[in-house]
Amino acid sequence: MQKEILEQGLNVNRRRFLSRLSLGIGSVALGSLLIPDLFGGGDEEEFPMTGLPHFAPRAKRIIYLFQNGAPSQLDLFDYKPKLNEMFGQDLPASIRMGQRLTGMTADQKKFPLAGSYFKFNQYGQHRAWISELLPHTASIADDLCIIHTLHTEAINHDPALTFFQTGAQVGNRPSLGSWLSYGLGSENKNLPAFCVLLSKGKGNGQGVYSKLWTNGFLDSYHQGVQFSSGENPVLYLNNPGGIDKDDRRKMLDKVAALNEESYKEFGDPEINTKIQQYEMAYRMQTAVPEITDMSREPEDIIKLYGPDCLIPGTYAANCLLARKLSENGVRFVQLYHQGWDGHGNLPGEIRGQCLDTDRASAGLITDLKQRGLLDETLVIWGGEFGRTNYCQGELKKDNYGRDHHPRCFTVWMAGGGVKPGIYGETDEFGYNIAKDPVHVHNFHATILHLMGLNHEQLTFKHLGRRYRLTDVSGEVVKGLIA
Repeated sequence: MQKEILEQGLNVNRRRFLSRLSLGIGSVALGSLLIPDLFGGGDEEEFPMTGLPHFAPRAKRIIYLFQNGAPSQLDLFDYKPKLNEMFGQDLPASIRMGQRLTGMTADQKKFPLAGSYFKFNQYGQHRAWISELLPHTASIADDLCIIHTLHTEAINHDPALTFFQTGAQVGNRPSLGSWLSYGLGSENKNLPAFCVLLSKGKGNGQGVYSKLWTNGFLDSYHQGVQFSSGENPVLYLNNPGGIDKDDRRKMLDKVAALNEESYKEFGDPEINTKIQQYEMAYRMQTAVPEITDMSREPEDIIKLYGPDCLIPGTYAANCLLARKLSENGVRFVQLYHQGWDGHGNLPGEIRGQCLDTDRASAGLITDLKQRGLLDETLVIWGGEFGRTNYCQGELKKDNYGRDHHPRCFTVWMAGGGVKPGIYGETDEFGYNIAKDPVHVHNFHATILHLMGLNHEQLTFKHLGRRYRLTDVSGEVVKGLIA
């Protein structure tokens, strides 16, 4: 039966076919409706296209605007007038409850409370508190699902960042984008399922590394493809001097034939992955230059994202590029923006970061919405943890720093089946969760659910154990879903 269906052109590989066979004809019919290209023909061995979701998805693709370095939720979204009333007073021990501290504040004798220097107002039908630093974000308040109660165990940047990207604080685990590529495949045979964009603000930065978009133990085909701001958006994509497209095609055919012989002899699946990657690079030679060309964007779009969108490598340019990639079928676009690590001079640094990001973030939501794409595109904004309500170092009204705070912090989502509004509450000090906590594993489970995937069923056997993004825990947060 498998052979007969494959001969008819079904774009499902052997592993996925067998794993889905028990779901019956109904799931196949559903898949053909949800994924029009599913029965579109093509060679699965040459290019693994789409896979079947476990159930009807709310979103088809994701754009993750990761604010690397941990934005201060207390200066942006989580308004706490109590901190201004008690400005400079020591954080009560009954509130801190002996929380683990970083090496940067472990030796402090006191923990002076620091209210925000910035004004807050309420916006939208849900009366969301948003800082004066984010006027453009405030204008789309009714589209946002603002979660105040994300929490994590990690207290330092590298493990916390790795945890958010891979579901584990250690390396060599597949990233979220790789899991989605593995589970759902690509919607466009000319572009990767998973793309990565980097930008850097003027604030104190934390590094990002390729392990954050690694395929881990999955086939290397599922690794994120990094785009650069240079003349060549994807390195080594162009043909070398003296080689034209026809020569390239002949070379790839010869190399593929040699690799196929090697595969027959050794049976290493990475050999097939190499063939797929070479073919993808060949297709991208046409697709990537067209998508990364901003010269044809109309004036109203440039105004929406801001003039920086015409400068490659800026946050605004990457937001616009993320929209274009997503619009062209890229399953997962991960954007990292560095500069949010506000240990000192936070008011000055965060002002600059918001100037870099606020307009483009809101512009992306508006752009997707006016194109009719927001309902099927999940947009996520947030960092790896939050910031403390007390000051690190010397405290002044207009100058303070905040240390790392994993107990509660704010992330927002929009589109893709999420429920607009406010989710969760923190205490009056903004230090502990008062209502509706959301752990990172639960956050990941919910994201996969919105994409039509059961986080407990999306697994891969490695070294005798079945692994998944949510490890051995995680529950879908139903209150976040429309």
